[in-house]
Amino acid sequence: MPEADLALLEAAAREAGALALARVHDPGPVREKAGGLGPVSAADIAVDRLLAERLLSARPGYGWLSEESEDDPARLGAPRVFVVDPIDGTRAFLAGEKGWALSLAVVEAGRPVAALVHLPALGRTYAAVAGEGARLNGARIVATARQGIEGARVLATASQFAPALWRGRAPAVERHFRTSIAYRLCLVAGGEADATLTFRDTWEWDVAAGDLIAREAGARVTERGGATLAYNRPRPLVAGLIAAGPALHAEILERT
Repeated sequence: MPEADLALLEAAAREAGALALARVHDPGPVREKAGGLGPVSAADIAVDRLLAERLLSARPGYGWLSEESEDDPARLGAPRVFVVDPIDGTRAFLAGEKGWALSLAVVEAGRPVAALVHLPALGRTYAAVAGEGARLNGARIVATARQGIEGARVLATASQFAPALWRGRAPAVERHFRTSIAYRLCLVAGGEADATLTFRDTWEWDVAAGDLIAREAGARVTERGGATLAYNRPRPLVAGLIAAGPALHAEILERT
């Protein structure tokens, strides 16, 4: 079943990704979400509706949790749930940049079992099924086995290295950033970064797919305090995020 779900996710994501690409230079009206949650465009909504139509028509018994859909508490009783961010990295999308992604996962009993992160503007599609490893465009990917955070390639905002967030001093790292959290997790999965982290609460739809992909590539992914990530909760937030190879992950936990 997870393999069939992954095939469904990929077919839907490729169709919706083509729609998003066609809207890059014409995203339609843009508004700011209440509570400082960032921008949403007509293109985000169109992609969300297409994904919902394709996925739920094929799996009518699954629940639905998406950044751009009104939350339906019925998802809490569903055996499996689609957890979707139709355009992760909307700011990048609106700026005409390429690092935005469609992030799709199937969650069962609180854990992702199939995941796809599709970046149509970059021609990258990351995928994973629980227990089967992670792939980029069909080729197996593996996270780095780096030990030692000093000098590590870390995807994070500068604010995550404020001295107050670290025991002793903040580490000196090679810091980079991508707007899409899903893409950051995939870059860790593929060994192009050693770690990604945020100490801020983060929405489930931002991380569910990338979580499985990174773990299947050999990384450890947890909340900021080391707890296992769980999904399809009544309030769909996770308490921060740390993703890295096991040794580096352990050091980050020890120092924060």
